[in-house]
Amino acid sequence: MNAQLYLRRSMLALGVAGLLAGGVYAQSSDPTLQQQDIRSDKKDIRQDEKDLAKDRADRNADQRDINKDRRDLNKDRVDRNQDQRDINKDKRELRKDDAKYGVNSAQAQADRKDLRADRVDRNKDQHDINKDKRDLRADRKDRNADQRDINKDKRDLHKDRRDLRRDRHGK
Repeated sequence: MNAQLYLRRSMLALGVAGLLAGGVYAQSSDPTLQQQDIRSDKKDIRQDEKDLAKDRADRNADQRDINKDRRDLNKDRVDRNQDQRDINKDKRELRKDDAKYGVNSAQAQADRKDLRADRVDRNKDQHDINKDKRDLRADRKDRNADQRDINKDKRDLHKDRRDLRRDRHGK
């Protein structure tokens, strides 16, 4: 009987020891996973900071393009308005020359030639204005997309930093 009791107790002790060893082993593998998680969070943070810097550079370049296109647009509008004033002046002179010298006079022909050249200039300036407007619209669209990317990268960065903080100090 004594041997049977001794055998029971030793088996019970081995079982308890096995359970304790299993628990210790399970807990010891957890810090390794936590270290890997911390390492991946740091990597994510570095990547998010790089993305953020790239997106900010893109946004700033797009803003410079917008400013340049706005300056070009204003210059083209000034040119077009000056050409329109020239057209109006040539029309007045043409009416005067037609009345004074006749429709087929040399002065009237020269005024018609000036009028035609001024209209061509005005139409080119209007074409430039339309092109600058398209460029401006595209640059604004790019800048806004870059700003949205920046906002998303900032959110990702904050989430990764929060994950890192939780991994270091527990959940």
